[in-house]
Amino acid sequence: MRTIRSLGQNKLTLASLMIVLAILLVGICAPMFAPHDPNEVNMKLRYSGPSWDYWLGNDHLGRCVLSRLIFGIRPSVLWVLITLAISVGIGAVVGFIAGYFKGKTDNLIMRTCDVMLSFPGYVMTLAVVGILGPGLGNILIAFVVMKWAWFARVIRTSVMQYSEMGYVQFSRASGISHVNIIRKHLIPVTLSDIGVIASNSISSMILQISGLSFLGMGIQAPNAEWGMMLNEAKSVMFSHPELMLAPGAAMVITVAAFNFLADGIQIALDPKRMSSQDIRQAEKVEKSVYEYVGS
Repeated sequence: MRTIRSLGQNKLTLASLMIVLAILLVGICAPMFAPHDPNEVNMKLRYSGPSWDYWLGNDHLGRCVLSRLIFGIRPSVLWVLITLAISVGIGAVVGFIAGYFKGKTDNLIMRTCDVMLSFPGYVMTLAVVGILGPGLGNILIAFVVMKWAWFARVIRTSVMQYSEMGYVQFSRASGISHVNIIRKHLIPVTLSDIGVIASNSISSMILQISGLSFLGMGIQAPNAEWGMMLNEAKSVMFSHPELMLAPGAAMVITVAAFNFLADGIQIALDPKRMSSQDIRQAEKVEKSVYEYVGS
């Protein structure tokens, strides 16, 4: 309840949440919101400007830009969230095992994570996509392969911190099973940390998948995706800049909304972090206390 109240009090976070929910709703219900078939070719409308039937105009094949923008939410945002959930799930399981049991198990898992994290993320992603071939599915596999180790290391640190608490040690001494200790005592207190690291990774993954599609290694034609739309419009960026403006603005708005939402979630879930308004309020209270004591 405190977290929900805190999110509701931050207007920027609340607005970002509304934008994110709207984007997800439009993406899930894309056939209902898209005015036309995103892959329908009509060369008579090639590079046509905005009209009542085509609000954002048409691209080099006469396809509806707005419809392609709406269907592009699915690979650019929805599939990224699903991939993130899988990566966090694998990282959480591995991180809980390493952080709770420690010892040789922890050493083995952490050395594996060290090997995975010793290579730059973009380089390894390009290597995996280069081996498996271009395509959305292969990019998502590359994300899971590269991201789980980072999540596992961060979650393991959090689990180790809480596993040393007195009530966890008492539960162990009482003979409670490891599964019940993890389920009842560790998962609830580490959910906030997991939520913070997951929310902070969404924007970078959206930019990565769009960047790979822009380079021709992601979604393949004729499927719609924001990075691919930018790639298709780059040859006419001066004569028809609106074709780049639409997917570019969609990416900027989406990434900004997720970033602001992640900041709000981090502040709401972490009581040690305070906004500038909270700091000013605390300073006023402290000043009032000093004045009262001095009088």
